[in-house]
Amino acid sequence: MVVRAFPVLPGKEQAARDFAAAVGARRDETGRFFKRYGVTRESWHLQKTPQGAFIIVVTQLGAAPGLEVQVQAQAYASAQDAFDRWFKDNVRELCGVNPDEQPLGPPTETLFDWQTG
Repeated sequence: MVVRAFPVLPGKEQAARDFAAAVGARRDETGRFFKRYGVTRESWHLQKTPQGAFIIVVTQLGAAPGLEVQVQAQAYASAQDAFDRWFKDNVRELCGVNPDEQPLGPPTETLFDWQTG
């Protein structure tokens, strides 16, 4: 699992919703895009706080050692395919985070992780 929070720049909340809808509408391209990076599931959650809105992204990757995450992140960072470029340009426009430089988004520190069993 990779979890990260992307700030939504002021005035970009509706654009973020529109981007999510566009990604969903481009189902075939989105499927190929996620598969290319080993993503088996991804969900986006909008959270409004007094400090502004954030998009919380939860990504489930296929069974791969931790090193694989960095390898896939670097592949994504250097990708220039049309869909990849469109996706990354939208992330930068909406959040101010450049996926070419921070492919996993803002750094995240896990503070607590619990599961049954």
